[in-house]
Amino acid sequence: MKVIKKALSDLRKPERNVRIHSDKQITEFKRSIEMFGQIRPIVIDEAGTILAGNGLYEALSAMGRTEAECYVAAGLSESQKKKLMLADNRIFSLGVDDLQGFDEIIAGLDDLDVPGYDEDLLKTLTADLKEADEMLAGYGIIDDSTKAEMKKAAERYEQKDEEYTQSAEEVKPAAAPPVEAAVEDRAQELDRRYIVCPKCGEKIWL
Repeated sequence: MKVIKKALSDLRKPERNVRIHSDKQITEFKRSIEMFGQIRPIVIDEAGTILAGNGLYEALSAMGRTEAECYVAAGLSESQKKKLMLADNRIFSLGVDDLQGFDEIIAGLDDLDVPGYDEDLLKTLTADLKEADEMLAGYGIIDDSTKAEMKKAAERYEQKDEEYTQSAEEVKPAAAPPVEAAVEDRAQELDRRYIVCPKCGEKIWL
């Protein structure tokens, strides 16, 4: 497979893409590029339309990069290009994580700064029972400075509420008419309603 350098300005996204790339995913793409560089090429056709690697393209563009490593999939029909786009997204999602292998790899890392993963989550997954107990014991504990801020905020809200209460004007709703009178008024209103037949011109009372 021959990989070539192409200017990002020469590439263009397809009219329709199978996958939507979230801001979070683009952020993790950028982290990966910063840590490892571009580890796979963007697949394009002869005209520079991206067939696989739209997320990578967006990340490189957001980082201010001007070129990318690309593989030109030449000689494909329009139908084959669409199939390639579908297959690239679907086949990857069919994989299943090997949890035992995952744990072994994580346990052998020097640190837990891994693009695509939350570092705090990885820490909880690799912690022993004692460390896990210490982490759980710390959940929900609020430091003194945070408590002070929360108390000040509560006092401000209470003061505002008191000011609104003092300046508010009580509004008394008008007394509702007796039910019998309301029903009678509605009946009289309905008695006075009619439509005109478009064919014969007669009034039809409702």
